[in-house]
Amino acid sequence: MAEEMVLEARNRAGNYFREGYNCAESIFLTFREMVAPEVERDLVRMATGFGGGLGHAGCICGALTASTMVIGLLCGRTDNRQDRHRAYELARGFHERFEETFGVTCCRSLNPHPFDTPEHLRHCLKITGNTARLLMEYLQEKRLV
Repeated sequence: MAEEMVLEARNRAGNYFREGYNCAESIFLTFREMVAPEVERDLVRMATGFGGGLGHAGCICGALTASTMVIGLLCGRTDNRQDRHRAYELARGFHERFEETFGVTCCRSLNPHPFDTPEHLRHCLKITGNTARLLMEYLQEKRLV
């Protein structure tokens, strides 16, 4: 069952990307469906600007940023008196896992092709699917799903 969820996450994220969603939107939509279906689908709007490393600035990968959003959905706080350290620890841990896997976290370093070219889109499709796989494995390991 755990491996099936990992493959399903990878495939869903890849399918969303193929449909025209950016990397961040694809991660958000995939995990909203799989682990937080009570969350409004329209909140995907919050992920839109993260594509291309913050609006094509080439900075931190949008798939990584959206993964942090998912971690927040699962263990973030809703009250300023609640402890935020678990969410910080999990976000940092996933950031480190992402960097170990891909070598870097910066969009322009992950994908050197010009934005929105066929080469760029093919490469981002792989990054998006593999980030979804990595995130589902991480969430399972941390017993968040």
